[in-house]
Formats: sequence, C-alpha cells, structure tokens
Amino acid sequence: MDPVSPAGIDPPRAPRARGGLRDVAAAMAVSTVAALPVFLVGVLAVQIRGSLHFSPGVLGLVVAGYYSTAAGLSIPFARLTQRVGGVRVLRGAAVTCAAALAAVAVLATSWPALAAAMLLAGTGTSATQPAVNQFLSRRVTPNRQGLAFGLKQSAVPLAGLLAGVAVPAVALTVGWRWAFAGAAVLAVGAAAALPRRPPAAARSVLPPLRTAEGMGPLLVLAAGFGVSIAACASLGAFLVGSAVAAGLQPGAAGLLAALASVTALVVRVAVGYRADRRGRAHFVVVAGLLALGAVGYLLLALGAALHLAAVFVPGAVLAFGAGWGWNGLFNFAVVRTHQRSPARATGVTQTGGRLGGMLGPLLFGLLAGNAAYGTAWGLTAAEALLGAGLILVGRRLLRRSLLTAAVGPSA
Repeated sequence: MDPVSPAGIDPPRAPRARGGLRDVAAAMAVSTVAALPVFLVGVLAVQIRGSLHFSPGVLGLVVAGYYSTAAGLSIPFARLTQRVGGVRVLRGAAVTCAAALAAVAVLATSWPALAAAMLLAGTGTSATQPAVNQFLSRRVTPNRQGLAFGLKQSAVPLAGLLAGVAVPAVALTVGWRWAFAGAAVLAVGAAAALPRRPPAAARSVLPPLRTAEGMGPLLVLAAGFGVSIAACASLGAFLVGSAVAAGLQPGAAGLLAALASVTALVVRVAVGYRADRRGRAHFVVVAGLLALGAVGYLLLALGAALHLAAVFVPGAVLAFGAGWGWNGLFNFAVVRTHQRSPARATGVTQTGGRLGGMLGPLLFGLLAGNAAYGTAWGLTAAEALLGAGLILVGRRLLRRSLLTAAVGPSA
C-alpha cells in the first residue's frame, strides 16, 4: 500500500480510448512544432546574428520575449482548455506556430522583427502544454500515461534534433530562412494530424477523483520548475554559439546539438516508461536528474572557459540528457496528483516554467556578452541545483496535503 494513500485508493482503470498511439503521435507532432521556433533561433544564432547584426545579449532578449509571452498566457489558455477541450486549442496552437515560423522566414529583416515573430510563437507555445497534458490525460489509460508523457515530452529534444540537423543541411547550404519555412510546413501538417473529434471513451477516461488540489504545493513546484527551466532554456538558446566559441566549427556545433538532443529524447522516454512501473517518488527522480545535469553544466563551463572541446562535448550530452530529460516525468507527476484539473495544474507549473525560460536566457545572454560563456554556464549549474531543491520541498508539501486528504497516488 502506498504510504501517501492510507486508504489504498488508486485511480480507477480507465476504458481504452480509440487511437491511443495515433493520439500520442499527434500530441508529439504539435509539441515538436511548438518548440521549434526557439530551438531554431538558438541553433541558427550564428547565421541569424551574422545576417541581422545583433549581440548575444539581444539573442537573450529575443528568447526572453518568447518565454514571457508563453508565461503570461499559460493560465488563460489552461482555463480555455478546461472549457473547450484539448483538441481545439492544440489545433489553434499549431496554426499560430506555423504563422510565426513563416513570419521569421519571410519578414524578419531586423532583430525587432524577429522578436515580434517570436512573441507570436510564444503565444502558440503557451497554449500547447496545458492542452496537450489534458489531451493525453483524457485519452490514454493511467497505466500507460508515464510512457505517453515521456514520448510527448521527447518532442522538445526532437525539436532540438531537427534544429541541429538544420544547421549543416539547410542553413549552411541554402540559407537559414529556409529552415524556418520548412518548419512552418511541418506545423501545418501537425495541425492536420490532430483528430477531428474526441472518441467516446475520451470524455470519461478518468472519473472525478479527489486529489491534491491546493495551490501552496503547486506554487512551490512551479517555482522549482521555473528555476530548472531557466537552465534548460539557456542550454537550447546558447549551446551552439558557446560551442563555436569553444573551438568547434558551426556545422559540428549543430551536429553536437542534434546528438545531445537525441540523448535527452532517449532519457525522457526511458524515465516515462519506468514511471508506469513505479508508483511513487517521481519528483525525487526529477531532482536526481537535475543534479546530474548540473554536473554537465559545470563541464560546459570548464570547456568554454578553457576552450576544450573534449570537455565541452560530453558536458553537452550530459546536460541535455539528464539536465533536460526530466520534463515529461515532472508533468506526469503533476497530472497524477491533480487528476480533476490537469490543464489547470500544469497551467500553473508551466507559468513558472515560462518565467524561468524568460529570465534564464536573458541573464545568460548578459553574462555571456559582458563576462564569458564559462561564467554563464556556471550560473546554469546553480539554477539546476536550486530547482532540484525546490521540487523536493514542493513534493514534501504535496505529500502532506495528500496525507491530509487520505487519497491520491504518490508523486
């Protein structure tokens, strides 16, 4: 019996909704195109900065604008998702991201124009996470949700993989704008791949169940999520530029981003698969991965400071794999403990994540421009460790809330 569930109450087994694999694939597609704008800006920063003439600090400002929009709109879109359902919101988000990507490809002739397009992309991204979390929680049976969330969250490193490959395959051959144009086409395809209507079972996959709905633990978890995402967002935005500064060629730096993204993808799927087979301590695993990721960030700091690619490359793989491999498990744990309102709960935590994604690259860009990449990567290591600590505190508060309610699965 789970110690957090003294009454032995577990979520009821849900009926299997039709099209499970197809639903997960559609969720992955939309999540991928929602993450592509910021990844493309990050990995193509060398080419974009050479064309539009701006500094690393301005790059941080552009990325911060993207995340600030996403942060401000996460909760409103979460409420909208609760009312109209995940499919409609996801389709609108994919179309919005397509428009933003096309705007970068055609209209971004200066960094303010690029920043405006990224604000639009942030709008699409803000709608994606709460909607896709509710979409999966209603359409995938509980004993497969860990894997489903791991697969869905692997869309983020998949976006990094696609963006990294775009450097040698597109940006260094036909130009960086074509990478954004191709991504816009993918976004339109993702919108078309969503189901037309929910299956009959999807409306009642999880009957009403009292779980931890208090805001206190959720806010602490959101703070931990935000600080952790501050480190991750800097990784996605500045890895390629930092690798070039450490001595790698631009093509090799792009391939490094692709390799590191594959590592993060594998870790997210693996921990999601494992989560379906272990009923508790999900947040503890998240904190452990963040601590291991901090080691990767320190290797990046050392490699950047000493211009040692032999140290920088393994640091990138470890930072991506462990330091960014925990997101799916975190969202799964939040949904598991807030089953009455998964969109609302993840909307709150995503707001913390978006704020972290706004402040992290902004601060990193300032440090990289005025000090050095090594100093900036040292900061990301500290952010990852602080995030791990806050998530453990949030877990303790959540367990106390669950014990008081005497219901709900452990996180």
